[in-house]
Amino acid sequence: MLGYFGPPGTFAHQALLSLAIDEEAQPFASVGATLDAVRSGVVRAGLVPIENSVEGGVSATIDNLAQGERLQIGAEVLLTVNFGLYVRPGTRLEDVRRIVTHSHAAAQVRGWVRQNLPEATITEQGSTAGAAAEVAREDSAFDAAVCAPVAGDLYGLTAAAQDIADHADAVTRFVLVSRPFRPDPPVGHDKTSIVVHLKSDHPGTLMEMLQQFALRGVNLCRIESRPEKDKMGNYYFSIDAIGHIHEKRMREALTGLHRTCREVTFLGSYPRADKVPQSAEIGTTDADFAEADSWLGGILG
Repeated sequence: MLGYFGPPGTFAHQALLSLAIDEEAQPFASVGATLDAVRSGVVRAGLVPIENSVEGGVSATIDNLAQGERLQIGAEVLLTVNFGLYVRPGTRLEDVRRIVTHSHAAAQVRGWVRQNLPEATITEQGSTAGAAAEVAREDSAFDAAVCAPVAGDLYGLTAAAQDIADHADAVTRFVLVSRPFRPDPPVGHDKTSIVVHLKSDHPGTLMEMLQQFALRGVNLCRIESRPEKDKMGNYYFSIDAIGHIHEKRMREALTGLHRTCREVTFLGSYPRADKVPQSAEIGTTDADFAEADSWLGGILG
């Protein structure tokens, strides 16, 4: 069984369906509940949002993966996010005063709401599908929900306005997470996710960490600092790097981090959803590393 950040009709639900996995799926009320269900074995794997092209990282997912019992990413999904303003039948657009939606959705439609419904307020809670379910109640205190068309249809709402996102090409990235497993072989368009806790706070600490990647020709496609939550100014780093742990350059970068940092958590090597082929700089391919090892072996006899 698979789990996802629900209820039915969320973007996570749509992303899970796009994987076309023939397996029963169960919704959970939060990212944390979804990942806890994976850890406890209630579900085999869970799909949760981790990054948005407008709002950046999803802190609930990043922090849970960084600070909870280790899980591993096996796949990712990129989903174009289309928002609509959904109301109970009979409600007119000009009558909308109170809107409810998820915080990331609210951030992506504020400009449209300010321009088209200047007197309306937005309340952030739950999920976009949960917002649709709330508005569908006859005694709801809200006039409209910002949600996906599938959620509006699911709960019997009608669209007062469609395609209301301030950024029409917004994309949300989801990851399918399970208990740790042996990574599959690389496919040629791979990504590796890790969490790094620095050993000490001194000038050049961040540069020292980044050099482990740069010296081996490993490119980063995402790096975010998140608070350790123990004291002000103490941060860990959530990182996505281009390449696979089975590649020599990635292995050497990770072992270098392990030697020089307080803690490194491997979150998985998996295919990139955009399928952009990766390339290695001269001197950083597996063949280059093998030739260098052979050269050194010749010297040492």
